[in-house]
Amino acid sequence: MERTPELAAEVFGDRVALAECFTELLTEEGLRRGLIGPREIGRLWERHVLNSAIFAELLTPNCRVVDVGSGAGLPGIPLAIARPDVHLTLLEPMARRVTWLEEVITELALTVDVVRGRAEEGPVRDRLANHDVVTARAVAPMERLARWCLPLLRPGGTLLALKGSSAADELERDAESIRAAGGDHTEIVVCGEGKLEVPTTVVVVERTAQVRAATGRRRAGARRTRKDRGR
Repeated sequence: MERTPELAAEVFGDRVALAECFTELLTEEGLRRGLIGPREIGRLWERHVLNSAIFAELLTPNCRVVDVGSGAGLPGIPLAIARPDVHLTLLEPMARRVTWLEEVITELALTVDVVRGRAEEGPVRDRLANHDVVTARAVAPMERLARWCLPLLRPGGTLLALKGSSAADELERDAESIRAAGGDHTEIVVCGEGKLEVPTTVVVVERTAQVRAATGRRRAGARRTRKDRGR
């Protein structure tokens, strides 16, 4: 197993042992269960666990969060460890991954809910409506994410989509679709710059106050790189 990075203590505080346990579980079970690829085993901390937790600074205290397409538990489980004040629900459609998430939550004694389903399904939308924040990591292009995720948010809530280096191009390409889905006040925030080898890039989309459709606030340490106030 990888050595625990020094940054982990800063990000997870006195709960770093839980992050270590989660990383160990992923190392032991992730490949066998098809949760992660073989190339990821040696970089779980940097590229996955810390990458998923570093943007916890964007969450306001005690907010209600839905993590869409949780899969292996990224970013949801690291967020739950780093921010125990947050009320977190993991949304995942695949039964075997739901089983994994429930096992991890039990093993780590986390207060987290798991719902099996897809964000675009009517019953899921009814059950998970009016949340403060929706998170998503490597789920879909912004055009689809906006359509799926913004309806889960209260007006003024925020979609936080973890993206790669093409985030700006994707946001530009899908700007009209995002607005049509009810998104406004879009921007790109970079978290962990100077701490992570590859900082976490987050596309932030706020749901409009109207009936069209997502929340999180920046704190010190996050850098805004691009902003679009709904041209």
